[in-house]
Amino acid sequence: MSTMNASEIISVLKSEIEDFDRKSGVQETGTVVRVGDGIATVFGMQHAMYGELVEFETGVRGIVQNLETKTIGVVLLGSDYGITEGTSVVRTGKRAGIGVTQKMIGRVVGALGNPIDGGDPLTAEDYFPIEHEAPGVAYRKSVNVPLQTGILSIDSMFPIGRGQRELIIGDRQTGKTSIAVDTIINQKGQNVICIYVAIGQKSSTVAKIVSTLKKNDAMEYTIVMSASASEPAPVQYIAPYAGTAIAEYFMSQGKDVLIVYDDLSKHAVAYRAMSLLLHRPPGREAYPGDVFYLHSRLLERSCRLDDAHGGGSITALPIIETQAGDISAYIPTNVISITDGQIFLESELFNAGMRPAVNVGLSVSRVGGAAQTKAMKKASGQMRVDLAQFREMEVFTQFSSDLDPATQAMLDHGHVLMELLKQPLYHPLAMWKEVVILSAASNGLLDDVALSDLRSFREGLMNYVEANGAAIVTEMKETGKLSDESREKLLELVRTYKKQVN
Repeated sequence: MSTMNASEIISVLKSEIEDFDRKSGVQETGTVVRVGDGIATVFGMQHAMYGELVEFETGVRGIVQNLETKTIGVVLLGSDYGITEGTSVVRTGKRAGIGVTQKMIGRVVGALGNPIDGGDPLTAEDYFPIEHEAPGVAYRKSVNVPLQTGILSIDSMFPIGRGQRELIIGDRQTGKTSIAVDTIINQKGQNVICIYVAIGQKSSTVAKIVSTLKKNDAMEYTIVMSASASEPAPVQYIAPYAGTAIAEYFMSQGKDVLIVYDDLSKHAVAYRAMSLLLHRPPGREAYPGDVFYLHSRLLERSCRLDDAHGGGSITALPIIETQAGDISAYIPTNVISITDGQIFLESELFNAGMRPAVNVGLSVSRVGGAAQTKAMKKASGQMRVDLAQFREMEVFTQFSSDLDPATQAMLDHGHVLMELLKQPLYHPLAMWKEVVILSAASNGLLDDVALSDLRSFREGLMNYVEANGAAIVTEMKETGKLSDESREKLLELVRTYKKQVN
């Protein structure tokens, strides 16, 4: 048996130690073996984690998405210019996240939190991961505080509460974004921070929305995040998660946040492109098998926290674009099953001049009356039933000429309600104004007003009530209630105004 002297042992140990350094280096750095279409395959980095941020020697960052035996798949969050076979990649040890700060309010930022509005650079106060576990049931509180959209048809029949997820769904050009923008405009003075996430939109469309918000003084409490159509698919993919991370930053301070995802159809398409390039197996409509999880883990993060955990909330308004009104397609049904209700916008109604083109039959809010003020609940009680009966009766009677008085009265009442629900763009109504209109309509006081005069009558009535019923208006603003006594006074004011006009 050969013996080893001390010097040999030392030399073996030295070589082992040197080799150990090299091995551990392999675990922290890697080498690009293939790159193209915004995807890099990296050899080495055995300790890399799913969702971890890595940095290429060109300065571009990427997110680890595929973990294979010897290689990892990384999606690039920028240009692959300068990245070639042999380029080194370094682990950061951090989950992909976004730097957040209060100064983001009023700014337009990219999906990585960088300002893109030409203003001053932002210095991050905190770092929030873009992927974060949704708060559990024990952290949550039931949804019962209303989030007023200022849109009469929604606030009266499909109320949205703080912490709810309400889907806006419809074909292209049916006014989906307009409803979201109106809702943001209506949050002025409501102590709600708004985040508008544009995914795959044209930059000109986003610029138009920003100018609308500025015109209505809504940018003072709004953050616009844009991952435009010209951005790579991975950037569009992370945008809604990054927007939610900003929302969670404000929610952790006990604030109420409204976040709009416009739209998740384009988000699913970006994820499909990314998954196919990562060689993940395609499923139905070529979407990967986890496309349901893509949106469920995003939308589950919207909730209302209980007081012990700060009492903040995130209300989500995801938007989905349908093809030819088909709400039973793959992505629409997925998102409908995740959300707490949907507002369905119909092309036929839109083209017939009914704007917002809300389909009363297919729209629903699963939170319902819990998120309505008592005054609104009292005023809008019968409205959905009346409209449903009207729609049914209208189909039956369109071919008959002689109608009995009861049927004619029901049709007249329905026409008045439909006319009242029409609302001009970017003119959300205060809650008390909605209650005044609904109280007058539900008591049949507007049924004999000519449809052509209804809009001017409505405007005049609201001004008259504000001038002559200040106590009733104050009661509704401060308590959200309308006592029986005040309701009678309000109806009396409506009758008086009608006499003056006629």
